[in-house]
Amino acid sequence: MTENRKALLAYLAVCFFWGSTYLAIRIGVQDSPPLVFAGIRFIIAGSLMLGYCKLKGYTLPSERADIVNMAIVGLLMLLGGNGLVVYAEQWVSSGIASLIIATVPLFMAVIEFFFLRNVKMDFKSISGLLLGFGGVAYLMIGDAAAVIDLKGLVTLMLASIFWAAGSVHSKGIKFKGHIFANIGTQMLAGGIGLTIASLVKGEFAELHFTLNSLLAILYLIVFGSIVGYSCYIYILQKWTAAKAGTYAYVNPIVAIMLGALLLGEPITLPVLISMAIVILGIVLVQSSKSEYIKMNKKE
Repeated sequence: MTENRKALLAYLAVCFFWGSTYLAIRIGVQDSPPLVFAGIRFIIAGSLMLGYCKLKGYTLPSERADIVNMAIVGLLMLLGGNGLVVYAEQWVSSGIASLIIATVPLFMAVIEFFFLRNVKMDFKSISGLLLGFGGVAYLMIGDAAAVIDLKGLVTLMLASIFWAAGSVHSKGIKFKGHIFANIGTQMLAGGIGLTIASLVKGEFAELHFTLNSLLAILYLIVFGSIVGYSCYIYILQKWTAAKAGTYAYVNPIVAIMLGALLLGEPITLPVLISMAIVILGIVLVQSSKSEYIKMNKKE
């Protein structure tokens, strides 16, 4: 199988499995404290991946700089990004959560422009950014706001920023060792961070599991973490961050449809309008990426 075909299959897996994880998270946090729920998921998934690498004889991370960088990625994407998503889904439906997280490519573009300083934005990309954030603003202050929790929306916007920062940081680093070992280290770091946060918040005093929450954790470990996260890190190594980030087009559609079918979450016209605006903005930003003007570092 060619590298391009492998990357495409990995991309399709991310589109579906990450779209479905919003549903699994929504089910899980109804019965279990959110941060410890997420922490257990990533500690188990990371440990399984590192154990697999040890059995296969793959090179594990050993250099301090590599471990620190992998921990930073794990903390940004899993503690900051996923942790805030899980926390917000106590109040926000799985479909709405996926729609807000669809802004990740927009934040990637902003971070690349303002912090990396290695690209310039054209009119098309700026228009897409304004349009995409306008779609989110419509959710917050428009007709849809009456049925959507504002605290949850703000939390999800912060999650998008953390996930975008982690993605851009990951893209700029060439990790040594086997990719599975790197991913396992990132997951373990994120899981430990989430567990510490849950301890600080006092969630362990409320810890209990039901069959639904256990099944949700199992699904998230296998398909959300080991399969989905591995595929995402893989395509980040093969594609540009912007191209890899286009999975965000598909995730809301998957999440909204599954939420409606399995949880009876409403699909309202304002939500559909907001989704169309956000996705159109993302399409404009992503399609303009090839037109970005590379800046000469010597200038």
